[in-house]
Amino acid sequence: MEITPLIEYLRGRSSKGYKYFGAHPVWEDGREQMRFTVYAPAAAEVALIGDFNDWQPWPMQRLDCGVWTLCSPDPQYGQRYKYRITTAAGEKWDRADPFAFCSEVRPHNASVLHPLPSCDWQDHEWMVQRSKNYDRPLSIYELHAGSWKIKNPESEEQDRFYSYDELAEQLVPYIKKMGYTHIELLPLTEYPLDASWGYQVSGYFSATSRYGSPEQLMELIERCHRSHIGVILDFVPVHFVRDFHALHLFDGSSLYEPDDPDHRYTQWDTALFDFTKPHVISFLRSSLDFWISQFHFDGIRYDAVSNLIYRYGKKEDGLNDPGLWAIRSINYTLQQDHPEVLLIAEDSSAYLKVTAPVCYGGLGFDYKWNLGWMHDTLDYFATPFDQRAGMKNRLLFSMSYFYQDIYLLPLSHDEVVHGKRTIIDKLWGNYEQKFAQLRCLYLYMMFHPGKKLSFMGNELAEFMEWSEQREPGWNLMDYPAHRDFCDFLQKLNALYSENAPLWQCDYDSRYFEWKDMGQVLPQTFAILRKDNDDNQLLLLLNLSDRDCPYYPLRSQQPVTYLPLLDSTDAARKPIPAVSLGQRYYAEIPLPALSGVVLRLQPAAQQEKVSPQK
Repeated sequence: MEITPLIEYLRGRSSKGYKYFGAHPVWEDGREQMRFTVYAPAAAEVALIGDFNDWQPWPMQRLDCGVWTLCSPDPQYGQRYKYRITTAAGEKWDRADPFAFCSEVRPHNASVLHPLPSCDWQDHEWMVQRSKNYDRPLSIYELHAGSWKIKNPESEEQDRFYSYDELAEQLVPYIKKMGYTHIELLPLTEYPLDASWGYQVSGYFSATSRYGSPEQLMELIERCHRSHIGVILDFVPVHFVRDFHALHLFDGSSLYEPDDPDHRYTQWDTALFDFTKPHVISFLRSSLDFWISQFHFDGIRYDAVSNLIYRYGKKEDGLNDPGLWAIRSINYTLQQDHPEVLLIAEDSSAYLKVTAPVCYGGLGFDYKWNLGWMHDTLDYFATPFDQRAGMKNRLLFSMSYFYQDIYLLPLSHDEVVHGKRTIIDKLWGNYEQKFAQLRCLYLYMMFHPGKKLSFMGNELAEFMEWSEQREPGWNLMDYPAHRDFCDFLQKLNALYSENAPLWQCDYDSRYFEWKDMGQVLPQTFAILRKDNDDNQLLLLLNLSDRDCPYYPLRSQQPVTYLPLLDSTDAARKPIPAVSLGQRYYAEIPLPALSGVVLRLQPAAQQEKVSPQK
């Protein structure tokens, strides 16, 4: 077999390891055979076992570089297999193939012979126009494929879940209806434990078989693309599951993890990748290239990036120099090979230049989750009304650092689990006040610069925390308050997508202005957003529990304020400003816990506005 690609992989330079390792058909000795290739340099022996040989070991040949290989005409697609590894200490362990393209349905864990996933893609129109969305709307609906809808809730078998393509039949129309531009799927790389939500990975090249075949996942992605919906994959680059059928101590040595057992494991009881080992970098780079190239994913969200930046994710433990090198190397290659694909960092640190290009000393991401914005915003809305006057900096502070990186605003799954309560349940006040504030919170989120992300169930104003064991409360749509909020969010998403001031110049400070930072009243705020054509939208918020009957609107030029969306669903007429010498003035009532979006119409265009509208 060709040795050069294997050497490039072992030197940390490969992003195509999946084309050489694992099981692939080859033409050898005048016939088609299946070649198995695995890296296990510390193993004393490696044998192939599977359905094709009644699980009796076939010895594999060792190459000088520590790679083991075997060719046979007998294995057929759909059959199960493993590698039986004899360690230097004489122990025998049966391991799944690290490069398997398919796996048994949990709780079983053998690899399944499957060709390199491919399909007759019909998404060319989408692929040629997709981009980083810096100057386009980007509103992401994050979901867990196994619990967005559950087919058979009483079952613990595979028929519990909708398959990928069945999921698409319901999901794609829903996303279009709600107005999101992208979906983000919690990890689909194979994993043994449902309760880990996919964050404890066992197969980095295998789409979890819980929901069907790789081709069915491709069908889901293609259906999204045909409906102009992007698809982002949540990816776990820091650690992997310790279950002994997978990567953990794979060949009897710490092949993928640190050699020192005191620095090998995480607080999640998983094993860390060791980025001082070049083949580990090739492994992860190849995995990411695999999902982008073969499955047409439009973006990758990297989990727990702070653990790549700092040792154990803690600044006080010092920089993680191998992790920083690895992420720069991986991202640089992906940006070169897939320049239109989104690379998103879930990073809770204050490390600078996360979204700067690698060539400028950055980490090479396109977006970073703004977890500071999320915590500050939820803290403010959880504060009693009579204490909010002293808390307004929680809403203002994020803009003091916003332009240091390219931020995305998340209200993610992490905020609605483990006793944290759901978004609406965190908010201060009684039942009606919570709903009123929830509308204001999402208005503020849409007007704050930065792209958007919200987790499934948030749109239902769900009071019950998310669990992978049950669906969101779809029955809540039978209750007017929940249904009305979902309808409001649908209108808000449409407003966002249709108005360039809310996304075109997100990362240019000249197109954002605080018009009121709590100066008029301690709990009223006003945000102005503009686009390249000087279209202007104004958001007014009253976050107190008292009405503001006459909120003042001042401008330097004659203007009419056109109401676009009111959180109270009140019908409002256009409001012309009147001249007061050198300035223009108008008033608008702001009920307690309300927000209104206004378009500023210059005088030159006012004759086009119908006063009855």
